[in-house]
Amino acid sequence: MKKRIICFMVTLAMAVLMLAGCGAGAGDKGAGGGLKIAVVTSFAGVDDGSFNQNIYEGVQAFIAANPDATVTPVKEETGETAAAVKAVADIVADYDVIVCCGFQFAGIGTLSAENPEVKFILVDSFPTDEEGNEVECDNLYAMQFKEQEGGFCAGMAAALETRTGKVAVVNGIAFPSNVNYQWGFESGVNYANKNCGANAEIVEIASYAGTDVTGADVGGNYVGDFGDESTGKIVGEALIDQGVDVIFTAAGDSGNGVLTAVKEANDVYFIGVDTDQFDDGVKGSGNVVLTSALKVMDKNVEKQLNEIKNGSFKGGNVTLGADTDSTGYEKNDGRHQLSSDTVKAIDEAFARIKSGEIVPASNYNGENPESFKGL
Repeated sequence: MKKRIICFMVTLAMAVLMLAGCGAGAGDKGAGGGLKIAVVTSFAGVDDGSFNQNIYEGVQAFIAANPDATVTPVKEETGETAAAVKAVADIVADYDVIVCCGFQFAGIGTLSAENPEVKFILVDSFPTDEEGNEVECDNLYAMQFKEQEGGFCAGMAAALETRTGKVAVVNGIAFPSNVNYQWGFESGVNYANKNCGANAEIVEIASYAGTDVTGADVGGNYVGDFGDESTGKIVGEALIDQGVDVIFTAAGDSGNGVLTAVKEANDVYFIGVDTDQFDDGVKGSGNVVLTSALKVMDKNVEKQLNEIKNGSFKGGNVTLGADTDSTGYEKNDGRHQLSSDTVKAIDEAFARIKSGEIVPASNYNGENPESFKGL
C-alpha cells in the first residue's frame, strides 16, 4: 500500500544558508560549493558497460557542465538488499546527492525520510519502507522504465533478421525490470511474426526458466545471477547448439559470458541492453552486435541533477517510456547491423507504442506476449 512520507522541513535560516552557498538551494558538502555526489552500485561497478555505466555517464555529463561538482563511485559487493541499504546508510552524511543503481536499493525509503537534507535518485525501483510498503518522499526521485518497449524493439529486430528462424532472450535474475525485457522481447517477436512476415521461434531451455519476485514461473532463460560469466556462456552455448542465431541479453556481467559464446560461434548475433553495446561486439574485422535495446537513464539522471542544482527538484515515483524518449533501440548509422526494411518496420511499430496503440506485455501490466494490446 502506497503512503506519502512527509519529510522534515528545513528552517528558514538553513534555507538562506543553502541559497547563499549554492546559489540554487542545493546542499553543500563539497569543498568548492558544488554538489558532492555518490553513485552506489552492485559489485559490477560503474564500468560494467551497461546499466551502471549509463547511469554514471549521466552524472559525468552533469559534472562536465558543472566542474565544481564531484562524484564518488561506491560498490556494494554482495547484491543483497539489506547490504545495499546499509551501504547507502554508511555514506549518507557525506554527500549532497546519492544515486542508487538497481532494484536491490528499493529499501532506502525510510533512510531518505530520515535524511531530508540529502537528495536521492533511485534507478530501476520505487522506494519502500522497512515493512516493504511502497512510499514516496520529497527528497527522493525514483525512476522505473518501460523496459518492455525496448525489449519489443529487440524482439522485432531478432525476428526480422534471423536466418535460422530461432531467437532467444537471456536474463540475469527475474526482477521486474528483467521480466519486462523478456516479455517485451517475446511480444516483439510475436508482433513481427503476425504483422511483418517474420517466422521466428522463441527458444527457451526449461532448466533455466525464471521465477519472479512473486514466485510465479515466467519462463525464459535466466542465468540466476548478474555476475556469473561462466554460466552465462553455458546458457549462450546451449541456445546456439539448438540453432539460435540471435540472442538478446539482459544479464549484467553474466551477459558478457553470452557475448563470448556468440563471438566464438559463427553467424550468430547479439542484441545489447540498456545502452549502445556495439563497441563490445568487435570480432576481428567484424561485429556481432545487431543492435541494442535502450533505456535512457543517463539523460534522466542528468536532468534530475540539474533540477537539484537549480532548486526545482521534486521527489516522486515515475515510470518513463517512449512518450518521454526514455526507451527505444539503437539505429544510429554505424552502431547497428539492421536492414533498412527492419528499421522501417520497427519505427512504424514504435510510433504505435508511443501513441498507446501497442502495449507490449510486461511483468505486471496485465498483458501477455501472446495477446497484448495492438498485436
